[in-house]
Amino acid sequence: MTDRHAELEAALERVIAAAREHLAAVKAANGRADDDEVWRAYVELNNASNSYDELLLDEFGEVTPWDVEAIDPEEADRQLGVGIGGVDGTEAEDPHPQVISVRQRRDYRVPSVAALLRLAEAARRANPGDGDGSAVETVGEAVLELMQAGDGSLGALDIPELESLDGVVIVAEVETPLDPETYEDNDGTGPFTLNQGDRVVDRLDEHAFIDLDDDLAEDEAAESTDESANRR
Repeated sequence: MTDRHAELEAALERVIAAAREHLAAVKAANGRADDDEVWRAYVELNNASNSYDELLLDEFGEVTPWDVEAIDPEEADRQLGVGIGGVDGTEAEDPHPQVISVRQRRDYRVPSVAALLRLAEAARRANPGDGDGSAVETVGEAVLELMQAGDGSLGALDIPELESLDGVVIVAEVETPLDPETYEDNDGTGPFTLNQGDRVVDRLDEHAFIDLDDDLAEDEAAESTDESANRR
């Protein structure tokens, strides 16, 4: 066996060893995302495979089915750490940190206040939470109760007891994150007011869903009425 062949055999053994190490790291992580050891084992396996592939090509003009490029471990750690924390568990440094604020407003028509209150009371009984068994007395209390019983988003209010009207979503760059404790409970504007230095970067207007079938039926009914009047 030539020295070149021995080098090729050693490279193959490194691939096998790296593959075993990678499998062991994957098993240990048990599905955990962004695991440090899995990432390091992946880099080792990638680089071992790349080295073996290049040696095989140089010696015999053959290639493996592994289409990989060499990875600089230090550069890989740095790139992986941007925005999600470094692979060594330290917080990654972002040269451009930013805070954005997403503000949403959607209006609703309440066809029956009594029906809305009954629904909120049923939700409170089904999800007692802190043990509050008192009656739901206001529309605002009913809406918050229904949101807490749901997923906490406005989607929890997509119910027959509320008719969704138009809304708006505003995305803004802000200098200081929100601190709810700095505002009084009855302050309905302060938490949503942009401060000096904040900037609106985008806006989405939401329009209430229009039932085209109902509109078509109304138009056909109106046309039928007009035709009947003309025949008279």
